[in-house]
Amino acid sequence: MPRWRSWLSMLNWRPVREIEQRTRLIEQRTRETEIAILREQQRQQQIEKRTKLIENEIEQIKNETEQIKNETEQLRKENARLRELNAKGRALLSCVDQLCFPADSSSNPAPPTASDGKPSSP
Repeated sequence: MPRWRSWLSMLNWRPVREIEQRTRLIEQRTRETEIAILREQQRQQQIEKRTKLIENEIEQIKNETEQIKNETEQLRKENARLRELNAKGRALLSCVDQLCFPADSSSNPAPPTASDGKPSSP
């Protein structure tokens, strides 16, 4: 047998069916890989969307937190102002009590008045 024929027979050692079967397997694996890649891309897109939503929520929470801090500071200032006004009101009330109701008048009862508006005599 000439040398080139033995070389040619070595090249064709597998039957055609086996080569076709292997080709189909490779094509099937290629399709499965492409599908897996598409699924992974879709998953990545979903993750990116969720990430954007979460980032938006975080930003919204930061804004709300800042607003709450501002409102809290305003309420603290208002409370301080109201405490000051209450203290002034209590001081004024104390002055009114001292001026209108002197300490010595509280020990002496007011004289009874008659029905005609004149003090009655005993």
